[in-house]
Amino acid sequence: MNQSAMNRYHQRFQRVLDYIETHLDANPGLEELSEVALCSKFHFQRQFSNYFGVSVFRYTQWLRMRRAGYRLAFRRDHAMLDIALEAGFNSAEAFSRAFRQSLGQSPSEFRKSPDWTPWHQLMQSIETPGRPVMKNGQHHQDVQIVDFEDTPIAMLVHQGPPAGLNRSIRRFIDWRKTHGPSPSVSRTFNILYNDPEQVPADDYRFGIAASIRGDVEPNEHGVETSRIPAGRCAVLRHHGSDTNLAETVQYLYGEWLPDSGEELRDFPIFFERLNLFPDVPERDMRTDVYLPLR
Repeated sequence: MNQSAMNRYHQRFQRVLDYIETHLDANPGLEELSEVALCSKFHFQRQFSNYFGVSVFRYTQWLRMRRAGYRLAFRRDHAMLDIALEAGFNSAEAFSRAFRQSLGQSPSEFRKSPDWTPWHQLMQSIETPGRPVMKNGQHHQDVQIVDFEDTPIAMLVHQGPPAGLNRSIRRFIDWRKTHGPSPSVSRTFNILYNDPEQVPADDYRFGIAASIRGDVEPNEHGVETSRIPAGRCAVLRHHGSDTNLAETVQYLYGEWLPDSGEELRDFPIFFERLNLFPDVPERDMRTDVYLPLR
């Protein structure tokens, strides 16, 4: 298959993934999905499973279970039965059995003390085999130079293996709900102090932050007052899930920066989360990636 044909093939099946995610509660059928893919319904299932390494049914189940897991861990005001029904189960008991079978914990155990290790293993088993990398199609003209204003923030710095990051995010959300400004009135940031591929796991540091007015009061969550300093930044908007976010970062460092003639400032690259999963489907996530410049 030549490159042009391969790109068209990628685009067709990317549309299918997007359609499944945005119609997750509608449970689209085989005929509907084959029309989205511009494929014969007699061949679609085989094409999908050969291309992504999983069946349509399993992929849809995974998306629902993933959304349910995030709601359990990060939206603890959501009722268990509502989460079960949204995930496509008729009862909390059926949901609990399926959740435990997939992840080794019941939903109530996961909500209380989530173990993310089997979760990451499940994600890898579905995302890795046969799944193509869908490029974001970033171009130099998408990058803008902006003057970022000095921004006081409340920040929790996760230090340790990346696999434990979700526990730190949960602690920050707990602080934000009880002490801090809500995302509706406050901006959400991440500060990338180092590359997880380039440092020992115990030295990995990742800042989880929200803009604030005033100082952070002493708290048991480990959240402290900090700031993002004013200065010039290159900014590039990433569309979609975090799965390919590293590609956007690599593009800025590896392609845009050498061609731009710009020099980097002594502050880490950082993200602004314009919206968040599971409040929006992953394909609708928007993240501004800021590269500080001199």
